[in-house]
Amino acid sequence: MIATDDLLRPFRGIGAFFAMSVDTFVQMFKPPFAWREFLTQSWFVARVSLLPTLMLSIPFTVLLVFTFNILLIEFGAGDYSGTGAAYGTVTQLGPVVTVLVIAGAGATAMCADLGARTIREELDALRVMGIDPIQALVVPRVLAATFVAVLLSSVVILVGIAGGFFFSVFVQDVTPGAFAGGMTIITGLADVVTALIKAGLFGLAAGLIACYKGTSVQGGPAGVGNAVNETVVYTFVALFAINILASTVSVEATL
Repeated sequence: MIATDDLLRPFRGIGAFFAMSVDTFVQMFKPPFAWREFLTQSWFVARVSLLPTLMLSIPFTVLLVFTFNILLIEFGAGDYSGTGAAYGTVTQLGPVVTVLVIAGAGATAMCADLGARTIREELDALRVMGIDPIQALVVPRVLAATFVAVLLSSVVILVGIAGGFFFSVFVQDVTPGAFAGGMTIITGLADVVTALIKAGLFGLAAGLIACYKGTSVQGGPAGVGNAVNETVVYTFVALFAINILASTVSVEATL
């Protein structure tokens, strides 16, 4: 019997996560909306994620540009360095760097906050007062993570392209006009829209995972710490799964 319970525990967790996710989507469209909580959480996630996002975007882009430019220079096509920098930054680095920081900073903080509320039985107190914790606490946090992920992805794309430009021009002696002219050869509006959609999906997944782990904490303060660690791991796994699916769909749609 114990072995059966251990075997079924992951499936119960998956079912509970999807049940909470469906409930969250339903509550998004039911008034009243917790605007104050949404704005507070948006500012909090942006504040803790902005600087790490910028600090990660520059070295990631420089590494991409450096590696790609070595190949292009060998073929005598260094003037196309802007093409690879723009495409790699827009389609991959922008959304991925954004969600890595949100998962490591914003999502963990949301999970810890909700976990502390759960072990102090604040969520049960809200239910006794007739307030749905999903509508009052989970929905604003999920939407805040999604909204900030889209905004930070735009910032990462701009900073990444600027960093790639300065590195290519001043370090690898690429012509500035050639770099700028090559940016739009294979990167268009569809790629930018796809990148923003991917960032939104990443933020949505990070918010849902963080809120589920926070609201399902068991075992006291030690359980909160375990939930925070699991939030980071599960968010990274979801990130790469969503990235593969979204990239495949976007490539098929734009061909």
